[in-house]
Amino acid sequence: MERPEEFSRSGYWYPDGDSASTVDVLNMLRRYRAAETAMRARTRASMGMNETDLMALRFLLREQRAGRIVRPIDIARTLQISTASTTTLIDRLEKGGHVRREAHPTDRRAGVVVPTVSSDEEVRETLGAMHRRMLSLVDELSDKDRAIITRFLAGMTSAIEEASDLDQELRDVIRDHEADSSGE
Repeated sequence: MERPEEFSRSGYWYPDGDSASTVDVLNMLRRYRAAETAMRARTRASMGMNETDLMALRFLLREQRAGRIVRPIDIARTLQISTASTTTLIDRLEKGGHVRREAHPTDRRAGVVVPTVSSDEEVRETLGAMHRRMLSLVDELSDKDRAIITRFLAGMTSAIEEASDLDQELRDVIRDHEADSSGE
């Protein structure tokens, strides 16, 4: 894990520019991502889960709060994993006491996955104080500041997603070129 001094003003991988504040913003974003990554690792460790398990549990809890039924296929689609992997994941969560399988309320052929009360309480206990601090910080911002930050984060997200799309396009071009070169 990176140490705070590693987030200095140097911006060692960002191009030099006229504005140190640009580098400061990007470095603080890196520091936030590092802190969030460390928090997720602590949460997974305290709950005895891997990242996919935690993502599935968060999905299940969110859907439950919204009053929606979750079938195993919904988990597979959300996490973009195979149905076989989903079965293994649900087995693991069930064994850990985080979920239970139940009959579908209207389709006797189908089953649903439901988070346990204890799992919901464990997540709230593990993450509740941090979430309250984060909400409090955002609530202290003006509407104008929230709009600016939202626009900034949306732009950063787009920049990263566009890079991912370009990476895929490059892989496709390389694959097609290699296929042409090999005479396929």
